[in-house]
Amino acid sequence: MDNGGGRKVKVAAVQFACTDSPSDNLATAERLIREAHNKGANIILIQELFEGHYFCQAQREDFFKRAKPYKNNPTIQKMQEIAKELGVVLPVSFFEEANNAHYNSIAIIDADGTDLGLYRKSHIPDGPGYQEKYYFNPGDTGFKAFITKYAKIGVAICWDQWFPEAARAMAIQGAEILLYPTAIGSEPQDSGLDSCEHWKRVMQGHAGANLVPLVASNRIGTEIIKTEHGDSKITFYGNSFIAGPTGEIVAIANNKEESVLVVEFDLDQIKSQRHGWGVFRDRRPDLYKVLLTLDGQTEKPF
Repeated sequence: MDNGGGRKVKVAAVQFACTDSPSDNLATAERLIREAHNKGANIILIQELFEGHYFCQAQREDFFKRAKPYKNNPTIQKMQEIAKELGVVLPVSFFEEANNAHYNSIAIIDADGTDLGLYRKSHIPDGPGYQEKYYFNPGDTGFKAFITKYAKIGVAICWDQWFPEAARAMAIQGAEILLYPTAIGSEPQDSGLDSCEHWKRVMQGHAGANLVPLVASNRIGTEIIKTEHGDSKITFYGNSFIAGPTGEIVAIANNKEESVLVVEFDLDQIKSQRHGWGVFRDRRPDLYKVLLTLDGQTEKPF
C-alpha cells in the first residue's frame, strides 16, 4: 500500500488456544482477523492447523478423517469471503487430502478473495509429540513467493522454519516478507527441554540474513491427545512475534494470552536497505552445489 514516501504495509500475527471444534476455532480466527483489520493490518497470519487440536501427538487412523480436499474446502471458502470483505491477505493452513496423499498445506488468499495457490509443507518432523510423518507426505510444491495486493510474500510451515535454505529460496524469488504459521511447544519425552528461545533466534536469523520482515504465529494452551500408549500432552508456548529486517523483534506475544500483533513496515525503504547491504549481490550460487547433497560430498567415492 503506497501511502506516500514508500510502500507501507501492516502485517499481523494472531495467537489463540484451539479447542477441538473446527467451528469454534474458525469463529475465533475470524474474530481475531477482524481485530487485526481494525488495527489496520493488511496481511494477517493465522497459526498452523488452527481448525482443531494438534493431532500429530498420536498415530491414529481416525485422525485422517480431519483431512479435506483443497478444492471447495469450506474453511478456505469462508476465509476467501472474509478476505474479500475486509480487503486483507490471509494464508490459510489446513490438513489436505489429495486422493491417497495427505499434506500439511496452506492456501494463500489475496485481498480480493482470490486463491493465489497452494504451498505444501516440505520438511516433515517425526519425534515424540510431533509425529507428522504418519500423516503427511513431503510437500511437492517447492518454495514460492506469492504476489499479493500488498507485497510479495513467502509462506512456509512450522518445521520449515528451522531450515535457512527455505527462507533463502523464498527470498531469492523476491519475497519481501516471510510468514511461518506454527504449532510448537513442550516436548512430551523431556519436560526440561524448552525450545522457545532457540525457535525465535533461528527465525530472527532468517529475517536478518535475508533483510526481510518475518511473521511467526504459534498457538497457546495445553492439549491432551489419546495415544496407543496413553495420554500425550503438549503445552504450546505461543510467543508469536514479528521481526524486522535486521532480525530485531519488534512485537511479541507471551506464552499464555490470546494476542493480535500488528506492525507497519516500509517495504521500499527495506528494499533499499537490502540492496545496499550487498548480500544478494555477493552470493556465489556456483559454489553452493554441496547444498544439493545430504552427505556434503559432490563427488561420490563409489
